[in-house]
Order: sequence, then C-alpha cells, then structure tokens
Amino acid sequence: MEGFIPLILIFVLMYMFLIRPQQKKVKAQQQLVRSIQPGDEVLLNSGIYGVVNEVDDDVVWLEVSQDLELKVLRTAVERRLTENTDEVDEVVSESEDPDNETDED
Repeated sequence: MEGFIPLILIFVLMYMFLIRPQQKKVKAQQQLVRSIQPGDEVLLNSGIYGVVNEVDDDVVWLEVSQDLELKVLRTAVERRLTENTDEVDEVVSESEDPDNETDED
C-alpha cells in the first residue's frame, strides 16, 4: 500500500499541472469558434488576418483584402482580434457599482 501513494500523488500532480489546463484551453477555443460572427476580425492558425463576412455551419468566409475572400474551416480560427460587444457590456456593467462612487468636493 505504501508503494501506491507516490504513484497516486504523481497522477494527481500531472492532472493538476498538465491535463486540467489543457482541458480549459480546449473549452475556451471551442467557445471562441462557436461565437464567431460576421464582422469579427480574426487570426487564423496559418497567420492570415481577415474579417469574417459570412458564417455557415463549419465554414467561414473571410475577407482578406478588398477583392479576396477565403473559404476556411471555423476550427482554423485561432483568435478574435475584435472584442465581443456582449462581453464588453457585461464587464462595463459590473464595474459600474453605485456603492463605489467617490464624491469629490
């Protein structure tokens, strides 16, 4: 029984430092891919910047220049460069706490 304690401890540490952070990262990426909307400026895994014109099921039409559109998979989007206005509104409303107002005379 004493020989199993170090093995269990190693597994718990591996879970805490390797597996759990990776799971959080994957969930965040999936949420990003689901929330892509037309008008968002995005960066693809390949390093291409563009603005989303249209979103189909698994396909995003990305305008890279004035007369150039690319058809890419949604999963190719690495990050959004423009912030989601809904998330910004939530942050602003949380920071506007009437109890924390300071009176300057």
